[in-house]
Amino acid sequence: MDESLLRHLTPSVTAVLVRRGADFAAAEDAVQDALVEAVRVWPDDPPRDPKGWLVTVAWRRFLDATRSDTARRRREDLLEEEPAPEVAPGVDDTLRLYFLCAHPSLSASSAVALTLRAVGGLTTREIARAYLVPEATMAQRISRAKRTVADVRLDQPGDVATVLRVLYLVFNEGYSGDVDLAAEAIRLTRQVSAAVEHPEVQGLLALMLLHHARRPARTAPDGSLVPLAAQDRRLWDTTAIAEGVEILQAALARDALGDFQAQAAIAALHADAPTADETDWVQVVEWYDELVRLTDSPVARLNRAVAVGEADGPRAGLAALAALDTALPRHAAVAAYLHERDGDLATAAQLYAEAAHQAPNLAERDHLTRQAARLNRR
Repeated sequence: MDESLLRHLTPSVTAVLVRRGADFAAAEDAVQDALVEAVRVWPDDPPRDPKGWLVTVAWRRFLDATRSDTARRRREDLLEEEPAPEVAPGVDDTLRLYFLCAHPSLSASSAVALTLRAVGGLTTREIARAYLVPEATMAQRISRAKRTVADVRLDQPGDVATVLRVLYLVFNEGYSGDVDLAAEAIRLTRQVSAAVEHPEVQGLLALMLLHHARRPARTAPDGSLVPLAAQDRRLWDTTAIAEGVEILQAALARDALGDFQAQAAIAALHADAPTADETDWVQVVEWYDELVRLTDSPVARLNRAVAVGEADGPRAGLAALAALDTALPRHAAVAAYLHERDGDLATAAQLYAEAAHQAPNLAERDHLTRQAARLNRR
């Protein structure tokens, strides 16, 4: 049973039902029913036309649900005659579905959940496990999201930037539960890249590939975090790096720079360095300057301070850091690192301990605690 094929077909099948007149929530429910039926039937009787099979079964499920709903009898009369299965060019329809799932009226968490369900083809249980919440909680979140976009028309252009932000949120969840959300985000971004010519789509795909390539080296065998400078670069996925760099170069050649392209360029400079000491920090700072110009993001300014500390020395980094709000996430960790580089071990140890208390997850907290203990021992 090819589950990847089912997930790949899910958005285009849903889009066909919506184009035929089904509302989004009903179409999505019908497609989920068809996917369950496919899992049951296909191993013994695989169809010659998987998409046509799913469209037919999903449409019948939608009609059955419509007929059983007395409040929709007038609509039933219009839908009574079942159209023949069609496999229309699905790119535009699929892209509209991405726009719908990332609609601005949805919260970030709802948009992510709806995208994974309706476009990614994941079950509610899989999404709940990935986000470590009860299945009932995730089901309610998805139901609310579907109600929110129930009356949204799909005949208007959507916002590619919003879709990309949602996919980036999915990617940043990494791996948890039964689903590799980073790999899922890459798969979905590839779909968007195939559907729309947009340099920022390419930029995001390149960024994901370049970050994902370093994943095998990010944790030690005991599960502890390994900082970039200490990672075994022989474990990096050179194929993914090469693909990411190639995609990034094509995007930059279009001379329409966006923040995902700038982030990908920074990741590419790290990936290109044989060792941490050989990183071209001057170029990294220049790309952070571009990123700050594009976004004015405090997080970008924080990361820029680290790069300045590497390029021009820790005191220059601390000077750049002094202009930022100390309440920023990971501000204390960056200050600790720069003070350690400057030889002020007592201040660095204190800041590492402070950063550990503020850490967003257990792995990061343990790493920062070990850093503080290491300096205290010295």
